[in-house]
Amino acid sequence: MALELSEEQRAIASGSRGEGSAMAMRIVAATARLMGAPSLIPIASAHIDGALYHGDSGTLFAEKLVEGGAKVAVRATLNVGSLDLTGCSKNRLPAHERDMARRMMDAYRVLGCEPSWTCAPYQAGHRPALGSDVAWGESNAVVFCNSVLGARTNRYGDFLDIACAIAGFAPYYGLHIPENRRATIIFDVDAIDPAFLRSEVAWPILGSLFGREIGDAIGVVAGVHAHPGEDALKAFGAASASAGAVGLFHVAGVTPEAPDLATALHHQAPQAVIHVTNEMIADSRRRLSTARNMERIDAVAIGSPHLSASEFDRLETLIAGRKLKIPLYACTGRHALAALESNGRRQSLEASGVVIVADTCVVVTPILPDIEGAVLMTNSGKFAHYAPGNTGYGVIYGSMAECVESAVLAHPVFGASA
Repeated sequence: MALELSEEQRAIASGSRGEGSAMAMRIVAATARLMGAPSLIPIASAHIDGALYHGDSGTLFAEKLVEGGAKVAVRATLNVGSLDLTGCSKNRLPAHERDMARRMMDAYRVLGCEPSWTCAPYQAGHRPALGSDVAWGESNAVVFCNSVLGARTNRYGDFLDIACAIAGFAPYYGLHIPENRRATIIFDVDAIDPAFLRSEVAWPILGSLFGREIGDAIGVVAGVHAHPGEDALKAFGAASASAGAVGLFHVAGVTPEAPDLATALHHQAPQAVIHVTNEMIADSRRRLSTARNMERIDAVAIGSPHLSASEFDRLETLIAGRKLKIPLYACTGRHALAALESNGRRQSLEASGVVIVADTCVVVTPILPDIEGAVLMTNSGKFAHYAPGNTGYGVIYGSMAECVESAVLAHPVFGASA
């Protein structure tokens, strides 16, 4: 099916809004043709993952858009960059890379993007309406937007995300199409102890298992009898999008497009049913730990996705005024940092040994010390997935309580609770 552009879209591609917007529209249209989309649809907002420095070409691309006079046509928040512009933490980027990363971040601000610098924009006030079409990047943000908010987006990669934001349109394909949002696989956790499902370790473990089992299909979790909370769904989605290619999940009775199992399935029979067992849970948990030496840790990192205000509340409760012997890196966005700074909580956390990281995180830019054979402990399924390859650290997975106790005692502690 040939792509049909409207008169407005053709005019933008021909330069009616300037060369920068024309370039963006041509990119969106070319992508639509590649994906077999019949048309472009207007979007309500965008979340931009492409402002993270991966090489000079990304900076030059953004500056080319600026030179062409481009501006975003819709609300566009920014995912993490490579620098902590708040000054909370320092990284080890060489001078050239640091300069180019800063130029890149500056360019996206000139384009009109909001300097939110968070992978959890949905907890910083950017929450598209149920059923609205958007163009979001960053895998955890995409899956949360689709699943928990019920807005509609595909996984928009770097540079296509900003092109859609400038054009104000996205290709009509994939998860923008209602019938493509139907669950085809049931992920049944009814046999799992409800006490485990209420625990803080459950949802990253389940998400990692879900991602490996589901891949890029649409699954619905059945057997959850109480809302696990937004932070748990955040952790589940992030782990599933890292371990698999999940862009949308449903939880029967919890998420907005799944008031019940039948509705999530669009009243059709599932293609498969996965009955989750305790053995599968145990295997999934084991996979999250990759360290060869389970008796040492060199750092603790939490906040992937970025820590929410409620997660900081829990962190403070767990530390309880004690001093940490191992640095604990707490990655967050400016929205949470502002709340911490308003009443002196940031200073208290830092005095205890917490290293707050804002605008970025420890797996996308070199913040962690370069230590031979280093081990990182984390409560994040996403950190657990990416840290070995991105940082060289082996990983030990544990709850936030276990992470804090391990940082206090300077060795891995399991079974801690609070």
